[in-house]
Amino acid sequence: MSPWRRRLKILTHIAGGLALLALMGGLLADALYPPFMGRLRDHSTLVLASDDSVLRAFATADGAWRFPAQADEIDPKFLRYLKTFEDGRFGWHPGVDPLAVLRAGYQALVAGEVVSGASTLTMQTARLLEPRPRGVQAKAIEALRALQLTWRLGGEGVLKIYLTLAPYGGNLEGIRAASLGYFGKEPRHLTEAEAALLVVLPQSPERLRPDRFPQAAKRARDKVLARLLAEGDIDAQSYKAAVAEAVPSRRLPALSDAPHLAERLRQEMPREAVIHTTIDHDLQRNLQRLLVRRSVGLEAGATIAGLVVGNKDRRVLAYLGSANYFDRRQFGPIDMVSAIRSPGSALKPFIYGMAFDELVVHPETIMVDQPMRFGEWAPENFDHLFRGEISAREALQLSLNLPAVTLMDAIGAPPFAQKLADAGFPLHLPKEAGRPGLPIALGGVGVSLEEMVSLYAGFSEQGTVRALRYIRDQPAAAAKALIGPLGSYYVTRILEDTPPPASWLASANRRQASRIAYKTGTSYGYRDAWAIGYTRDYTIGIWVGRPDGSFSGGRMGRDAAAPLLFEAFDQLPPSDSALPQVPPEGALLVGNTSLPANLKRYDIGPALSSAERPLNRLRIAFPLDGSTVPLPESETPVPLVLKAEGGNLPLRWLVNGKPVTSPPYLRQAQWDPDGKGAQRVTVIDAGGKSVSAEVWLK
Repeated sequence: MSPWRRRLKILTHIAGGLALLALMGGLLADALYPPFMGRLRDHSTLVLASDDSVLRAFATADGAWRFPAQADEIDPKFLRYLKTFEDGRFGWHPGVDPLAVLRAGYQALVAGEVVSGASTLTMQTARLLEPRPRGVQAKAIEALRALQLTWRLGGEGVLKIYLTLAPYGGNLEGIRAASLGYFGKEPRHLTEAEAALLVVLPQSPERLRPDRFPQAAKRARDKVLARLLAEGDIDAQSYKAAVAEAVPSRRLPALSDAPHLAERLRQEMPREAVIHTTIDHDLQRNLQRLLVRRSVGLEAGATIAGLVVGNKDRRVLAYLGSANYFDRRQFGPIDMVSAIRSPGSALKPFIYGMAFDELVVHPETIMVDQPMRFGEWAPENFDHLFRGEISAREALQLSLNLPAVTLMDAIGAPPFAQKLADAGFPLHLPKEAGRPGLPIALGGVGVSLEEMVSLYAGFSEQGTVRALRYIRDQPAAAAKALIGPLGSYYVTRILEDTPPPASWLASANRRQASRIAYKTGTSYGYRDAWAIGYTRDYTIGIWVGRPDGSFSGGRMGRDAAAPLLFEAFDQLPPSDSALPQVPPEGALLVGNTSLPANLKRYDIGPALSSAERPLNRLRIAFPLDGSTVPLPESETPVPLVLKAEGGNLPLRWLVNGKPVTSPPYLRQAQWDPDGKGAQRVTVIDAGGKSVSAEVWLK
C-alpha cells in the first residue's frame, strides 16, 4: 500500500472515531441533560363536552390559562402562516437553520449591527420550555436544545409544544387559550385576520395585546398579512378583507359552562388533566340561559337545578347544579343535583309500579280516598280534601296521599326501600328513623335529583335502572331490575295522561311535541318543588327551592317546576312515547267492569278505616255553580273539562239534559260546548245522587 493511501486510511479512521465519540458524547449529554418538560406537563385541567369543546378550564398553579394543543386540531392556514412568517424551512433543518445563521451573520457584518435574527420555531420552543435572560450564552443553549428537541420529538412534537406554550398576553398561553379568550371559539376554523393575529402575538405578547393596545395589534397583524401576500400565501382579495377586519377589543370571560359538574369531576379525578364528559354543549348553554332567566322571578335565596339524561345509555347531556354558580350570596356553588332533599310525592310512581307488579291493584281498580289511621299516624291529602271512591289511575295523577299510603302498607315500606337499595339507589333515612316506615310514601326520606332522574329513566327501559354516565368513554353501567315490565307499562300510561301544566297544551294538540310522562312533587313546608319527566329518548329532572332548606312561600312542583320541565323538553328533538310498541305479557287494557273480581275494588279493611267516616258528598269542582266561564277564541272548538269530587263511581255527566261521553271510572269528563250562554251541568253517581251547576259561557 502506498504511503498516500496509508495516510488517507488513517485519517478516515480518525474521522470515524471522532464522529463516533461526538455521537456518543451527544447521546450521553442528551441522557444527562434532557429537556425540561415541566411547563408542558403543568397545563390547565380541562373539562370538555362530548364534542371536545371546553366546558370549563382550571388555571395552573402559577395562574396561567395553558391549554394543551395538537397540530391536527388547528386551522391549517394558521400553521402555514406561522411557518411562512417565523420559520420558512421548518421541518427541513435539524432545529437550527444554517442558512438563516449565515444570512444573519452576513447582514450583521455588512451593517455593523444585528439586522435579523436566526431563531427558528424550535429554538423559540426551547426558550418557552426553559426561559433564560437573553444573551449569547442563552442563544447557544437554545440552539443545542433545539437540536436535542428535534432529535427527540421531530417536527410534530416540537410544534405541539409551541402551540401549547406560546404566550398571547396576560395569562393566556397556547393557541387554544388565545383563540377562546379573544375570539370565543376553538382554533379549528380561523379567518385570515384571526390566524395572522395569533401568528404575531407571541413576538411581543404584552405590547401587542389587542384588549389593551388594539392599534399596535392591528399594525403587527397587517404586517403579517402583507408578508403572506408577498409570499403568495393569500390572494389580494383575501388580503383586503383581512386588513379590514377589526381586532378584538376585549378579552372574553373565562369559560364556565357546567361549573358544578366540572368541579365535581375534578375532585373525583384529580390526576386527569383532560376530562371528556358526555355533556351536549349547545344544550347545556340553552338550559343554563333558561334557568337563569326563570330564576330571576324567584325570591331571594331560591334557585333552580336541572339534569338531562339520554335514556339509551344514561349519558348526562346537561347538568345544572344551580342557576348561578358564581353568586355566593345565593348559595350558587352548592350543587343541588347531588344534594339530598325530600322528594315529596315524586316517589309515588314507584309505589304504584310495585303494587301493579304484585297485582295488588290495577290502574282501573276503585280505591277509597278517605280519612284513615295507620297506628298513631293519620295522614291527609295535600289540600286537606278527600275524594271518596276513585280509580288508582286518578289517584296517582292527582297525587293523593291516602291511596299511596295504603299501597305502601300493602307492599311494605322495608321491602320497598330494600328493592331500591338492591338496584343501587338506597334511600337516605332520617337519623332518628330505625327502619323505613310508611311516611316515605309522602316524602319522609332523602333523595337527590341525580337519583330521581336515574330512577325515572328506568321507566323508559321497562323498569330497568342504571347509574348515570358522565364520562364519554365510560361504558354504560350494569342494568338492574326495579319495576317489572307490567308495572312500568301501567305507570307510564298513567303519567303520560297526566294533564300538562296550565300554561301548556297537551302534546296531542302541539305540533312536533314530545310525549312526556311526568310527575311532580312538593315537600313539607314547600321546601322542594320537583318535576321529573321522561320520553322514549330522554329523562329530565327539575328542582326548585332554597339550598339552605328553609320554608318557601307556597311553591309547588306543578306550578314552579313542571313548566320548566316542559320548557326544557322543548330544547330537545321531539321524542315519542316511552311505552313499548307491544304491551307486556299480562297487561289488562280494560275498564273496571271487565277486571277480575279481586281487582275491581281495593279493600282497605276495617283496621285502617277511621272512626269518623266522611260524608263523601258529591259536588261539581269545575265549573262552579253560578260562575262565568270565558271560552278561548279559536278556529277549532276547545273542550271544557268537567270535574267532580266525592260520590261513588261510576259517574255520569249531562249538560242541558244531554249525556256527555266520558270514562265512567274517572272523576272528570270533556265536553265540547255548542254555543255560549246559560248551561246546566249535572253529574250522577252510582248511588243515584246528583248535583247540578248553573254556569254562563261567554
